[in-house]
Amino acid sequence: MMAEASRRLIFITGASSGIGQALATRYLQAGWRVALVARRVAEMREWASSQGWPVSQWAVYEADVRDEAAIAAAAQACMESQGLPDVVVANAGISIGVDLSLAEDLTVLRDLMDTNVIGLAATFQPFISAMKLRGHGTLVGVASVAAIRGMPGHAGYCAAKAAVVQMCETLRGELRAHGVRVVTLAPGYIDTPLTRANQYPMPFLMKAEAFADQAFTAIGQGVRWRVIPWPMGLVTMLLRWMPRWLFDAIAGSQQHRKKQRRQ
Repeated sequence: MMAEASRRLIFITGASSGIGQALATRYLQAGWRVALVARRVAEMREWASSQGWPVSQWAVYEADVRDEAAIAAAAQACMESQGLPDVVVANAGISIGVDLSLAEDLTVLRDLMDTNVIGLAATFQPFISAMKLRGHGTLVGVASVAAIRGMPGHAGYCAAKAAVVQMCETLRGELRAHGVRVVTLAPGYIDTPLTRANQYPMPFLMKAEAFADQAFTAIGQGVRWRVIPWPMGLVTMLLRWMPRWLFDAIAGSQQHRKKQRRQ
C-alpha cells in the first residue's frame, strides 16, 4: 500500500500553516508525494525539510491564489516536474469581518471573494481538462460551516464560503461523467493560527491534526460533503432547517466583534 501511495500526488494551496500544513503532514505520513503551494516559500521549504521526508516526496511552489497567473504557473510547474495530481485541495482562504455600512469595507469584501472564491476556481482550473482526459482525479474545496447561514459581522466570509459550496456542487455535476470527483469539506472551529486570536467561544474546537485525519478519510472515500467535526455537522443541520424568524432573532441578539485574519 505504501508503494502505491508513493506514486500518488496531492496539490495543496495555503500549505504553510493550519489546515493546509496538517493535511500535507497527513498525506506525507501516508507515503504520498505532495505539492505545497504557499506565499511564504522559504518558511514552507524550511518546515518541509525539518520533517525529514525524502526530497523526492515533496516540492514547494510560490503563489498567491489571488494572482491567477501565479497559481496557473505553479500548477504548470507541478505537472511538469511531479506529474498530474491525483488530488487538488483548494485550501487557501481568509476570514475578515465586514461592515457593509463602511465604504472602505467594499475593498475587504472584494479581497474575500478574490481569495476564497476566485482563488478556488483558479486553483482547480489548470487541472480540470487534464483530469477529465485521464478519467479520474479529485478536487477538494475547503468551505466552512459559516456557509450555512449568514452571521452578523461576517457577510463577506459567509457569502464567500457559500459560493465555495455551490461552486463545488456545480463542478460535481459537470465532472461526474468524466470520473472526476469533487469533495466539499466544511470545517467547524479548528485550532489554527487563524482561530487562536478569536475572542468568542468556539464549540467543538478541534486540533488541526485530528481534522486532517478525518479529511484524509473523507477525501479517500470521495464523499460529496463532510462537516468536520461531526458534532458541528449536527449544528449545521439544525441551522439549515431553523425557521428564518427564529434564526434572525437569535443572530440579532448576539454581539459580534469585527475580526481580521488571514490563513
